[in-house]
Amino acid sequence: MRLSQRAQAVEPFHAMAFGRRAGELEAAGHDIARLGLGEPDFGAPPAVRAAMREAMDGRPLPYTPAFGLPALREAIAGFYRDRHGVTVDPARIAVTPGASGALLLAAAATTDPGDEVIVADPSYPCNRALVETFGGRVVTAATTPESRYQLDTAAVDRVWTDRTRAVMVASPSNPTGTSIPFDELVAVCAQARARDAWRLVDEIYLDLADPSPDGHPPRSILSADPDAIVINSFSKYFGMTGWRLGWCVLPPELVPAAERLAMNYFLCASTPAQMAALECFTPESLAVCEDRRRELLARRTIALEGLARIGLPVPVPPDGAFYVYFDVSATGLTAWEFCRRALEEAYVSVTPGRDFGAATADTHVRLSYAASRETLREGLTRLGTFVRALR
Repeated sequence: MRLSQRAQAVEPFHAMAFGRRAGELEAAGHDIARLGLGEPDFGAPPAVRAAMREAMDGRPLPYTPAFGLPALREAIAGFYRDRHGVTVDPARIAVTPGASGALLLAAAATTDPGDEVIVADPSYPCNRALVETFGGRVVTAATTPESRYQLDTAAVDRVWTDRTRAVMVASPSNPTGTSIPFDELVAVCAQARARDAWRLVDEIYLDLADPSPDGHPPRSILSADPDAIVINSFSKYFGMTGWRLGWCVLPPELVPAAERLAMNYFLCASTPAQMAALECFTPESLAVCEDRRRELLARRTIALEGLARIGLPVPVPPDGAFYVYFDVSATGLTAWEFCRRALEEAYVSVTPGRDFGAATADTHVRLSYAASRETLREGLTRLGTFVRALR
C-alpha cells in the first residue's frame, strides 16, 4: 500500500510541531512561555459557555442544515449590518467547521487543476495547502515592509499570468498582524474582478484590527466588493478556537455548488457549537469581546517594547490580530535555529518564518501576544537573557 502523492508532499505546520515539543518539555517538568500559537487565553464569552452547557443537557442534537442554523446565519448577517454597515443576505452565509472548513469550501468551489492563486509571501500556510489539494498552484508574491507585508496592485501585476483564477488576501495577516490599507485592498480586488478572477478575503482577524481614526470599526471588503468570498471565524475575536466554528460569505452564484460540497465534505458544523454561538451576538458578549480587544492592545505594547529592549527589530508594527513578526538576522542564527534554541534553552515557544513563505523563512520569527500579560513578560525576559548570551 502507498500514500497518495498529496499526503507525501504536504508540508507540516511547523507552529504545531513546536507546540508539540513545548508540550513534551512541559511533561518533563519545564515551565514553557507559550508565545507560539495564535490562541487567545480568554476562552469563549461567559454567555456562550453557559449556552453550551445548556445545549449539552441530554437533548437530541440532530444535524443542522448544511449551511448551518438559520438563526445563526441571521445573527451573522446582523453582525455585518450593525458593526460594519453592510447588508448581507443570510442565504449567502455558510457556517462551517472552523474557518478551515470555509476555506475548504471556497477552494473546492473555485479551483481546478492548473489554476493559479496569488497569495502574499509571507502568509498563512494552510491556505496554500488547501488550494494545492484541489490541484491549484499557489503563486507567491514577495512583499516588503514598505507594503506592510501585504499585496498591492504592483505585486499582483508582477506575478499575474493567463492561468490566474483568484487572489487571496488576509487582512490583518497571520503572521505579521498587519492590515492592507483599505483603498489598496479595494484596488487589488477591482484589479482581479476586471480580469474575471475570484477574490478570497480572509477577515478572520478583522474585528481585532485597530479602529479607524474616527473610532469606527475596520471595514469589511463586502462594503466595496459585495461579490468577494469572505472568510471569518469564531476562533479569534470570540475566543472560540477549540469550538471549530467559522463561516464564509459567498457570492450568489457560488451558493448552490458550495452547499452541495458542504453536504459531501462535512454535512454540517457542530450543532451544539452553533446553538451556543448564537450568544456571541448579544450586547453582553460583544462588550466582553471589545474589552478583550482592548486588552490585546495592552499586550501588543508589552510585546513591542520588550522586543525593542532586547534589540530584535519589528520592521512593521502590527495593527491587528495578535502577532508580531520580528527580525532575528542580527543574532547570527536562522529563524529555525533561533526558535529551536529559544525553546530548548530558554523555554520560550515562538514560531519560525519557514511556515509562512520563502522571503522571510530564515530571518523572521512570529510571536503571539495572545498569552497573558504575565506569560508575555516572562517570555520576553527569558528571550532577552537568551539573546544577550548569544552576543
